[in-house]
Amino acid sequence: MSRSRAREFWCDVVSEKVLIRLRRPGGFGRPPGYFVQCNQVDCQYVDENKPPCPLHVGMFEDEIRAADEARARRDQPDG
Repeated sequence: MSRSRAREFWCDVVSEKVLIRLRRPGGFGRPPGYFVQCNQVDCQYVDENKPPCPLHVGMFEDEIRAADEARARRDQPDG
């Protein structure tokens, strides 16, 4: 999922268009699941996805569903 396409989003926190993409955090100590990454590294809410940050994984529910379905197909034994 790390190659998700970026999309534009109007962010009220920084009052400008930002680029967001869906990520799956990796590495030890990171929570499992998905995360919405923003390109505004100077924002105080970067990497939070908690209010007042408007980003949430529900914004990518179609992509998540498609990835989960593809993973399930890959994991099925050939038969």
